[in-house]
Amino acid sequence: MGNWILPAVLTGFLMDLCIGDPRWMYHPVCMIGNAITACEKWLRAWFPKTKRGEQMAGGVLVLCIVSGCVLIPGGLLFLAYRLHPAAGFILESCMCWQMLATKSLKTESMKVYERLQAEDVEGARKAVSMIVGRDTAALTEEGITKAAVETVAENTSDGVIAPLLYMMLAGGVGAYFYKAINTMDSMVGYKSEKYKNFGTCAAKLDDLVNYIPARLSAWFMVAAAAVEGHHWKDAIRIYRRDRRNHASPNSAQTEAVMAGALGVQLAGNAWYFGKLYEKPTIGDDKRKIEAEDIRRANQMLYGTAVIAVLAFTMLYIGICL
Repeated sequence: MGNWILPAVLTGFLMDLCIGDPRWMYHPVCMIGNAITACEKWLRAWFPKTKRGEQMAGGVLVLCIVSGCVLIPGGLLFLAYRLHPAAGFILESCMCWQMLATKSLKTESMKVYERLQAEDVEGARKAVSMIVGRDTAALTEEGITKAAVETVAENTSDGVIAPLLYMMLAGGVGAYFYKAINTMDSMVGYKSEKYKNFGTCAAKLDDLVNYIPARLSAWFMVAAAAVEGHHWKDAIRIYRRDRRNHASPNSAQTEAVMAGALGVQLAGNAWYFGKLYEKPTIGDDKRKIEAEDIRRANQMLYGTAVIAVLAFTMLYIGICL
């Protein structure tokens, strides 16, 4: 199985760039999400409604979901490779393809760009609400653009570089392992009253597994900024200064590079579930952010992804072959 990891990852990456996420295909992340919802309901019913009880329930949730997302794909790959190496390669390539989000991230964020270009602010609000967690109903054109650029920056790591790294380590199983943790964090990792205890384990584990990928992503993005003619020196400066300007130890890593490379200011206060959260800004307010920055952010996304694949491939060949 191990001999096919690199070809499968590269094939999956190319499939993601060319095909993206077809709407007619049921996505594995939806299955993971359904499993999380079902387990949460069951665990909340069984464990006591105390801080300790909710934390224990959240820990069991992580154990169940991660175990299932390792054992089931691992078993399927084992059987496929036993049947025929080609069958295993095809299955593993598809697993890798479905766990990457390069094209879909660009497609969804460019919908925001297109609505803004058409001066359809309400349509842009609706489009950006599909890719961010904050309240979007009252966002101005500047706020909409900032939200879209921020999510492209953050998800360059979460949706592309981090999955690629875990795929290089463990193929399709690594992809599912990472995506299980990332999906749990996105569903139960909020610091809301409902999830502040239940989601503790998922949130901490997500911080851990993203620690190295987020920092690698930042430096890959600096390289992409240099190749694409953006302000790479400012990207490094802002990265060093503002990479900790976020409640998460990882989210500001790529946002800081993006802000510096584009010469804009990101982050700041935002509304979530009807509540205003005061957050520090990232980057210098050299100029007003504009819709065109969404397109520039996507150029950085693609450049970062290609540089990461090349770097990971050379490292893999150097170590394993």
